[in-house]
Amino acid sequence: MNLEEYLKRIGFHGSYEKLDLATLKLIHEQHVMSIPFENLSIHCGERIIMDLQVIFNKIVRSSRGGWCLENNFLFGWVLREMGYNTTTLGSRVFNSTLNDFSPLESHLINKVVIDGKAYITDVSFGVSSQVREPLELISGKDQPQAAGVFRLIDTGDVWVLEKTGRKPEVVNPEFANSSLINRKETKKIYCFTLVPREADHFFETNHTLQTDPSSLFTNKSIISLQTATGFRALIGWTYSEVTYKPEEGVDVLDMRDIPDDEVEQILREKFNIKLQKKPKIENKKACYTI
Repeated sequence: MNLEEYLKRIGFHGSYEKLDLATLKLIHEQHVMSIPFENLSIHCGERIIMDLQVIFNKIVRSSRGGWCLENNFLFGWVLREMGYNTTTLGSRVFNSTLNDFSPLESHLINKVVIDGKAYITDVSFGVSSQVREPLELISGKDQPQAAGVFRLIDTGDVWVLEKTGRKPEVVNPEFANSSLINRKETKKIYCFTLVPREADHFFETNHTLQTDPSSLFTNKSIISLQTATGFRALIGWTYSEVTYKPEEGVDVLDMRDIPDDEVEQILREKFNIKLQKKPKIENKKACYTI
């Protein structure tokens, strides 16, 4: 594995001699704008393995994306290689059906300490919950970003990440009532503790998420990529281009269903990835909003 290859993959051409917040912000943003959040390996009959060399070959050398257990695991390696003080953490994603956080720590994130201040990095949640820049680990502080205002709240037992967004404005009338559209102004995203985690903490969860028939990831094929003005997503056969318009207080959603024979073209042209195997697109009933 080679740090320079990774930096080329995300289009980073600057110096990283200074291990400061500005460099961390830049690399974080370049990652989410270059590497999609996606679970398509599951739907191509491939196994997702939490092995850094395998992940590096997939994401960096084969120009693929990945889910958090790949992207954030790789990003943690990158930060350590650069010399940042980095700790891996586990988080529990909010489940709106249960109206509670999942019992499993299924989402891997990283904590970075710079000049005595701690930040949370997360390059792999996707869609409108994706942070572009690291979040300062300080309770109750509004941290405005492209997608809305993010907030970390220390409840005493756990830290909670929430986001206040904007109203959705759907261009296509036939999607006005789509279950993919988030209509909550403020929503919880996940919670976490500051207990350090090693990779093996996630091995069983990594297996379960890609094999359990009740898992979101076996029921829906998902890919999303951040753009300069918002993000793109393909959930099942529904392709969405979302444009953030903070000055108008709305997010504009342009949504359409695409035929099976256009899927690979969309993946190539809109997400810059080419799969080795044809995916079996899935869009079974499961709670997921963009």
